[in-house]
Amino acid sequence: MSSLAEAIRTVPDFPKPGIMFRDITTLLKDPNSFQKASEAMYERYKDAGIQKVVAVESRGFIFGAALALRLGAGFVPIRKKGKLPARTLKQEYDLEYGTDSVEIHEDAIKPGERVLLHDDLLATGGTMGAACKLVEQLKADIVGLSFLIELNFLHGREKLRPYTVFSLIQYEAE
Repeated sequence: MSSLAEAIRTVPDFPKPGIMFRDITTLLKDPNSFQKASEAMYERYKDAGIQKVVAVESRGFIFGAALALRLGAGFVPIRKKGKLPARTLKQEYDLEYGTDSVEIHEDAIKPGERVLLHDDLLATGGTMGAACKLVEQLKADIVGLSFLIELNFLHGREKLRPYTVFSLIQYEAE
């Protein structure tokens, strides 16, 4: 999918020196690239019997919601602590310095439902790992983990075993 990779802008030294930020807004503003990426994700999961697409705040919501709609599935947001209005489950995860947490509504998924988790970017796998733990607490069947972008050099995929990881665009080095 080299044309999709070309649609993504790389911003050096954002949010801090040494980071090459992969900005998906340039892909999103181009209707052909947005459609092509959405269609590729749909094709991957169209026959998987997905009942819910669970997406991580906030850029994960963009393709997660589009994918849920296309698959005829429900959409479930995972958000940062304190952003969801009803009763939630919380999962902490490690950051480079400290911890953070994400939450999901307790009634978002029924036991046994077939779930696809989605986020825009797989880096170290910490956020998605926490999201998987939340979905597991709700006793759902995780069918796969979907990403627009994967930064292979950070080895996030290894942290997410035994789940099946799919990414449209992969970067080998920073």
